[in-house]
Amino acid sequence: MRRLFRVVSTVFRGLLIGLAETVPGVSGGTIALVVGVYGALIDGAARFVRAGVGLFRGKLAVSRRELSGVVWVVVIPVLMGMAGGVILGAALLEPVVTEFPEETRGVFAGLILASLWIPWRMVGSWNTRLGLAALAAATLMVVFTGMGPLNNPDPSFWAVAPAAALAMCALVLPGVSGSFLLTVMGLYQPTIEAVNDRNVGYLAVFVLGALAGLALFVRALQYLLENHRAITLAIMTGLMAGSLRALWPWQGEGRELLGPGENLAGVSLGTIAGVLLVVSVVLVERFWLPRVNRSPLS
Repeated sequence: MRRLFRVVSTVFRGLLIGLAETVPGVSGGTIALVVGVYGALIDGAARFVRAGVGLFRGKLAVSRRELSGVVWVVVIPVLMGMAGGVILGAALLEPVVTEFPEETRGVFAGLILASLWIPWRMVGSWNTRLGLAALAAATLMVVFTGMGPLNNPDPSFWAVAPAAALAMCALVLPGVSGSFLLTVMGLYQPTIEAVNDRNVGYLAVFVLGALAGLALFVRALQYLLENHRAITLAIMTGLMAGSLRALWPWQGEGRELLGPGENLAGVSLGTIAGVLLVVSVVLVERFWLPRVNRSPLS
């Protein structure tokens, strides 16, 4: 029963990550960090890439060794949950965001705000250099999230694959929203429609691009975490803080920031709910569920 509960809880974590990836401004990497599976996913992805390289070079022993080191009991349930979360988010969550944009952004702003303490704590001892790196990353993210969305209703497959690669990099890096990157490039709506319509051709190209992005980026990120841990985590903290600009509840069509509206109370309650949800997840992860994150981020 305990093992079954662990599997179900891990699938649910993947579901949350998948749901987050369908909402512009919310980082799936951040959610993975909050629910305690980020390290296992990064380590598993890096091992999978190395196994693929070993297979390409004909070094089967290297491939087997790398694959045997993947925490499959975490990775497989998370991937299952992520797939379900993306499908569910495309079908249900996106219309909710469209119907109640301010309240939804308020909830997700609360999620990100409460999540900031996680990479902040992992940095350890902060100093001026780390603070400036975090500030620079936050400033860059504020500028980026202020960019207006593009419109690309019928994208070429040549544009889909690079966009998917960038979106996957965003999934790997907490604070950066893959769906927000797709929105900026004008590919968010076509991708959501492809998921809802089960457009196999579009989705196949998207998956191939995502895998290529994963292969190119994950090893670099793992190297940075292992050899430059403090400044990498400081930059992650800054990116997460800067991403809050995209989640300011009241925005115009061009993403210009507006003053609070009449629904201030509802938005405030949503933000508080988001904060409490993260606090609840962290407490459950720390005091109830066994730790499953075995990467250098643990």
